[in-house]
Amino acid sequence: MAVRALVIDANILIRATLGTRSRNIIKTYSNSVALCVPEPAWRDAEKHLMLLAAKRQGDPEKLVRLLRSMADLVYVTAEDTYIDFALEAQRRLAKRDPDDWPILACALALDCPIWTEDADFFGCGVATWTSDRVVTYLSASR
Repeated sequence: MAVRALVIDANILIRATLGTRSRNIIKTYSNSVALCVPEPAWRDAEKHLMLLAAKRQGDPEKLVRLLRSMADLVYVTAEDTYIDFALEAQRRLAKRDPDDWPILACALALDCPIWTEDADFFGCGVATWTSDRVVTYLSASR
C-alpha cells in the first residue's frame, strides 16, 4: 500500500506550537501519514513564533524549541523535491499570495492535499483540509 502524504502549512505549525489540538493531530497521525513541511514553511513558522513571542513579551526560544520538538514527527522537505512544480504553483497563486508557492509546489510534487487555514489555497487545484476537518482525511490513512 502506498504511503499517503499531507503538506502542512506554516500556520498549522504555529497553531501546533501555541496550542494542543493541532499538535495532538500531528502526534497521532505522524506514523501513518507522511506529514511534509517545505523548508520555507518551517522557517516562516520559526520567524512568526519569534515575532509573536516578542509581541507578547514571551520567551521566543521556548516557542522555537517546542516547534523543533515536532521535527521528528514531520518531514521537512527540501526544495529539490518540489522545484519542478515551482512555476505552476506560482502561476496558480499569482493573484493570491505568491510567497506560498513552496506549499503548493510540494503538494503538486507529492500529489497530496494541503492542511492549512489559509484561504489563498482554496481553489488552487489541490485539495485543502482545515484543522476542523483534517482528521477525516488522516483517519482514512490508518
